[in-house]
Amino acid sequence: MSIYDKTLNEYLDVAASDAPTPGGGSVSAIVATNAAAMVCMVANLTIGKKKYEEYEEQAKSIAAKGYELIDQLKDLTARDMAAFDAFVAAWRMPSETDAEKAAKAEANEKAAQNATTVPMEICKVCLEIMKLAKELAPFGNLSAISDCGVASLIAEGAMKACMLSVDINLPGLKTAEFADAMTKERARLFAEAEDLKIYALADVKARMSGH
Repeated sequence: MSIYDKTLNEYLDVAASDAPTPGGGSVSAIVATNAAAMVCMVANLTIGKKKYEEYEEQAKSIAAKGYELIDQLKDLTARDMAAFDAFVAAWRMPSETDAEKAAKAEANEKAAQNATTVPMEICKVCLEIMKLAKELAPFGNLSAISDCGVASLIAEGAMKACMLSVDINLPGLKTAEFADAMTKERARLFAEAEDLKIYALADVKARMSGH
């Protein structure tokens, strides 16, 4: 059963329980779906309005991309939970003989890399949500434009939260090239997210104040 098939109260109950999943990465992905939903809402409130007809096709494109990102996040939520389960399973492998120790070490590294890659993919989707919010902010329906800012801030927060699931794995990785690539990607995403947030919120605040 997908976590998304649960009621909101059921989800909160399992997230708050002593069950290891959903944990930080998958919870961050679920939070990010709300950011994408806000982008879709503002775009949908712009579509079909005479006042915004010159932006009709652009708004439709943004809404369609927003729905795609929600679907991606749903898939990544399940993958993140599975990655953690695999990580735990690798650590529980026997390590009595040299062969078992070697197999366990290989399985641990593979599981650790996967448990790092999946949250990084979630972070990249968060950045795509922020791109849509920035694109929509200058022309989205004024009555809901604050929600464009909400989308940008929630997506950035979800990205930074999810990146902690990357950070916690980096020190234990044995493959230096992989760890270095993750570290560089982390810096790139954070820098780009900061710019996107600044531009989106500047447009949102200007339009909210009537400028």
